[in-house]
Amino acid sequence: MLEAIRPIELVVGLLAAGATLIGLYIGYQAFRAWGRHRDPSMRYLAVGLILLTAVTYSTSFVGTVLIHLRLLSLPQQDWFWLVVHAAQFTGLALIAYALHRRP
Repeated sequence: MLEAIRPIELVVGLLAAGATLIGLYIGYQAFRAWGRHRDPSMRYLAVGLILLTAVTYSTSFVGTVLIHLRLLSLPQQDWFWLVVHAAQFTGLALIAYALHRRP
């Protein structure tokens, strides 16, 4: 049986959606900069930002909904969160690479 959504859950969901949209906007701007300047560092920065924000927030949101609906078992939840954290790690690594990359 579905439970009512608590106000705090609604706020968290809205913040996750907002962070996803802002992350997509920042990633889009970084891709535009890469298109103008053709600096490969900007491409790594853009992909890293999109992974770190849009992918992880939207994936976490979907996972939270699936857990709330009890559609994911405990072992599935572990794998799901592994994917989320791997995307975060990859995004951060790409950003760090973009910042320290030598032309």
